[in-house]
Amino acid sequence: MPQTRTLTSQPTSKHRRPFHSLKARTSSVFQRWQPTTVFETFWKFAAERQAIFYRRLSKEPAPWTTDHTLATFKFTNAYRASDRVSQFLIRRVIYQGDQSPREVFFRTILFKLFNKIQTWRLLCNSFGDLTSAIPLDEIDVVLSNAMNAGSTIYSGAYIMPSGTKELRMERKHRTHLCLLGMMLKDNVPERITDSRKMSDAFHILRSYPMLGNFLAYQYLIDLNYSHALNFSESEFVVPGPGARSGLQKCFLNLDKLDETDVIRAIAENQESQFLSRGLQFLDLRGRPLQLIDCQNLLCEIDKYSRVVHPEMHGQFQRTRIKQKFTPQSEPIEYWYPPKWGINAQFSADSLVMTSVPNGRKQPSIPH
Repeated sequence: MPQTRTLTSQPTSKHRRPFHSLKARTSSVFQRWQPTTVFETFWKFAAERQAIFYRRLSKEPAPWTTDHTLATFKFTNAYRASDRVSQFLIRRVIYQGDQSPREVFFRTILFKLFNKIQTWRLLCNSFGDLTSAIPLDEIDVVLSNAMNAGSTIYSGAYIMPSGTKELRMERKHRTHLCLLGMMLKDNVPERITDSRKMSDAFHILRSYPMLGNFLAYQYLIDLNYSHALNFSESEFVVPGPGARSGLQKCFLNLDKLDETDVIRAIAENQESQFLSRGLQFLDLRGRPLQLIDCQNLLCEIDKYSRVVHPEMHGQFQRTRIKQKFTPQSEPIEYWYPPKWGINAQFSADSLVMTSVPNGRKQPSIPH
């Protein structure tokens, strides 16, 4: 395994429990699932990936890590909301325009159907403010013209199904626009807004063609960034295919029925798990990893272990990572859902630098 630079936590308080005692106590939470060496790597990966986020945020020069695998290949952030596309969605799609539940739903799902910033900009250039009053047929014309000109309108982040027996048109994007129109006609925005539990809202989305467990949950998380919904991200989780493959690599004795229990245990025990391994995890300005973040990290450890633990096989038997890491020239001004209450801490003067034991400087978390 390539040597990974990790941030070591310093037991400065005389009241702090010794590492060996703490580790014995916390490891029992996961013992019945028989954790593997990949589970140990999971915590190191999460800590280092988040440390890279802060190094880049504080404008340190590259390279941002000595971990060859992290430096070479593309991995999502430890926090889903910190990724470039999620940041664009939150700031430029969800919170830009009419904030009524119907319009927020329309913009969010229209963006997520393609999940591509360039496609959204194309539509904005064509229509100005995007609202549900715009006929979907007119959106279809713009997208069809772009495709005929050789443009790619879909992101490669995940594959949208092309249709089902009940809903399939001659072009994939028309099927997806038809799906959006169907949900608007059925008053889905109002129905999920009125849902008392996140799982209820999930099942409403899940009932529509092409929206399986993974997409329905991802879309719900995106909608929940808005003011229209206010579910706790610690309330409900649905593991996607990549996360389930990661779980198979992390544990030897895991039943499918246990998957959500493991993700919840990871989220609920994160502080003690980092501390027991001597790792310093710099959270998102006081916001710990949520269930969706742990789910995503399990998907990323599935990818990471293809290189670092090639002997461990997951659900798909994949052996390589396709996407290489290439820094983007367009900077990100990080901005999160206002209801989280952390945006003020991402202003330029909030990045107070402090030395850490490995000799590098990391931003401290203001209190």
